Amino acid sequence: LNSSHRVRVLGRELQVRSMASAEAVREVETFVNEKLAEVAASVKTNDSQIVAILTLMNIAESYLALARENDAYRKQGSERISRLLYKLESNLE
Repeated sequence: LNSSHRVRVLGRELQVRSMASAEAVREVETFVNEKLAEVAASVKTNDSQIVAILTLMNIAESYLALARENDAYRKQGSERISRLLYKLESNLE
């Protein structure tokens, strides 16, 4: 069930709907604001749109790296299970 939550990002209050708990929504809000603050501190601009774009790029880069890593682990796990099943089947014959 979607619940309504108020969050503040870049000084703007927003009403968002989410199936996540209020605690999880606050965690996301905090994470986003921390990442925005990190980028804002590292660039020489007061343009919040540029800060937001750079922050999105950083988060996307991290997400894609984790997704690739997860895929590699999943593939390794699947291959390992296949080898173990093969060994088990061979020993049963």
